[in-house]
Amino acid sequence: MATQAGFSTGADHDAQGLKRRIVGQRGVAGPSNGVSERDDKKSQLPKSDQSILSFPDEYEFIIAPIIFTCLSFFTRMYRIGLSPIVTWDEAHFGKFGSHYLKREFYFDVHPPLGKMLVGLSGYLAGYNGSFEFKSGETYPEGVDYTSMRVFNATFGALCVPLAYFTARELNFRRPTVWLVTLMVLCENSYATISRFILLDAMLLFFTFTTVLCWARFHRLQKESFSPEWFAWLLMTGISIGCVTSVKWVGLFCTALVGLYTIEDLWNKFGDLKMPQVELGAHVVARVVGLIVVPMVVYMFSFWLHFLVLENSGPGDAQMSSLFQANLRGTDVGKGSPLEVAYGSRATLKNMGYGGGLLHSHVQTYPEGSTQQQITCYHHKDSNNDWFFYPNRSEPEFDPEAPIRYVGDGHTLRLVHSQTGRNLHSHTVPAPVTKADYEVSCYGNTTVGDEKDHFTVEVVRDAASNDRSKIRTLTTAFRLRHTALGCYLRAGNVNLPQWGFKQIEVTCAKDNRPRDVYTHWNVESHVNEKLPPGDPGSYKSPFFRDFLHLNVAMMTSNNALVPDPDKQDDLASHFWQWPILNVGLRMCGWDDHIVKYFLLGNPVVYWGSTASLGVIAAMVAWYLVRWQRGYDELKPQDIDQIHYAALYPVLGWFLHYVPFIAMARVTYVHHYYPALYFAILSFGFVIDHFTRPLPRAVQAGVFGATYALVVGVFALFSPIIFGMVGPASQWRHLKWLSTWRISD
Repeated sequence: MATQAGFSTGADHDAQGLKRRIVGQRGVAGPSNGVSERDDKKSQLPKSDQSILSFPDEYEFIIAPIIFTCLSFFTRMYRIGLSPIVTWDEAHFGKFGSHYLKREFYFDVHPPLGKMLVGLSGYLAGYNGSFEFKSGETYPEGVDYTSMRVFNATFGALCVPLAYFTARELNFRRPTVWLVTLMVLCENSYATISRFILLDAMLLFFTFTTVLCWARFHRLQKESFSPEWFAWLLMTGISIGCVTSVKWVGLFCTALVGLYTIEDLWNKFGDLKMPQVELGAHVVARVVGLIVVPMVVYMFSFWLHFLVLENSGPGDAQMSSLFQANLRGTDVGKGSPLEVAYGSRATLKNMGYGGGLLHSHVQTYPEGSTQQQITCYHHKDSNNDWFFYPNRSEPEFDPEAPIRYVGDGHTLRLVHSQTGRNLHSHTVPAPVTKADYEVSCYGNTTVGDEKDHFTVEVVRDAASNDRSKIRTLTTAFRLRHTALGCYLRAGNVNLPQWGFKQIEVTCAKDNRPRDVYTHWNVESHVNEKLPPGDPGSYKSPFFRDFLHLNVAMMTSNNALVPDPDKQDDLASHFWQWPILNVGLRMCGWDDHIVKYFLLGNPVVYWGSTASLGVIAAMVAWYLVRWQRGYDELKPQDIDQIHYAALYPVLGWFLHYVPFIAMARVTYVHHYYPALYFAILSFGFVIDHFTRPLPRAVQAGVFGATYALVVGVFALFSPIIFGMVGPASQWRHLKWLSTWRISD
């Protein structure tokens, strides 16, 4: 596998210039001209000595990754159980794992695969899910946190052999392969973050597998449609699905493979010798392997998520009312009368993806009408309750009068149960969505006007074709403002801090019947005059639940913006990451606490960041010389630059630049996937520029780099394995004033 030649997929393999990119036959350890590196002294040794010396050389591709893997497991697991407290985001992901063990539905902004694996680690460790994982708390005796951390650290440890085989597939020479592997092995931040119950080790693992599968698939282009080609294509798709199912950062890895595929197919499209049937087969194979398979893997993780979490839990309110009604132990729909009547007290759920409950509180809008705020809120409390009352042109509601049901076309008032004010709209612009009207609470049961009136428009009913009555859970309806003609709407726009970051509710001027954000249903319902029903007997379709949860995740993720009123000492800025300007304290810094500081290896960080600039300068240099007519690069050299330099740089760009544009709060660990591509870029730089050097000089360069990477890793090892005692002991590690290690 190591000596397999790599080929690009150009339209004309005999053409001159940049379009010709055929990699010549060469081993991983050989130079660009294909001549393998040999020690001339070996040929002077007896045959028996030659066989002894050739054995490690011949089986290096087995021996080296075994050694690196053993070292990796040591660096990731040594003293892994030293700190008995809940450390950093273990408070989140350990708790999510507990929900899986208790089978309670919860909500989080990340896809479920990584958290299900955390739950699996707890199950294998004999944990029953009863611990709350409060930050800084000591683990009780019944929680085998060490085994759970070991399970997680295994993913981090396996990244090292994956880096080794990826470097081989990128056609690096053996010393470079070792260097890339050593940089991943001795990257302090990778070793540290892999030691705790977090998602980052899993994210890195599947990022590494995706890059390896992509690199191997590219090397097999000359063997298209062979069983091995199909296998690596399928594994690439599975890896894409898995990395995206851990965190949405995996979409950046998906984009890298997608851009490669577009270029690959474009080159094949330009190959006029390729039969159209074969070209069509290439397209179909990639659509299935790189689009369908990842989507199936991603959706399957959510199917398992819904299957396991069958009990009511803290995340119910993020889902549709029908979904909640089918959870065990839920109160949604249970005991609620089937039909809604005037005088009923009910909660109204927005049916848009990620929609919440219609909500009000005593706080007012700081601008506009300055009347009482109306929002959508996902948590259940008494401020979500509303009374259905007749409109003001009809007689006042009489509790002793005969039951009158609410149905399609009825004009009514919705009165907030806690404040007694009416749901109201007027021609004042909404606070955020200025194109819509503001919705507020105004007046009371006696004070008000026609702008308190809304007309019910039934959209559909999952239980009946009869629109004369609104039914709990099953009836989807719209609320049209009778005077203004606008529709009550709750999109995925969050209010500023004065609105507690809750969802903005507006009155939309445009009449779009298919806009699900204008659709509402009654989630719970109380009316003593009506008998209880069983509206929860109808199931919510999986695909609808899948979309609903993903949009809710996206909405909540977008709401994770820095709070200007609070100082987050752990947050950092994108520009600080590549230059290792800042680290992160993962726990308290008292003398009696085992302390961990999330900081990278300075040699790895600074070297890999510098390599990105070197590659940019090198490409510019060769382009200028190519334009001037110089022909110093062979086709295989151009191919190596293309796939072993430009694509890693593109991978870094895709994983790093989006964080520049993101408004959400960011931390140092957001850079870790991008760091891997920077390491691969460093590998290319040192591989490329040491090729023409004498053998002795090459040995000196690689030897010095190995020693520097390992030496700095050893120097900073206390921040990985745990700092016991006063932090002032490690004052010598504070190379930059922004590294808060000793103060």
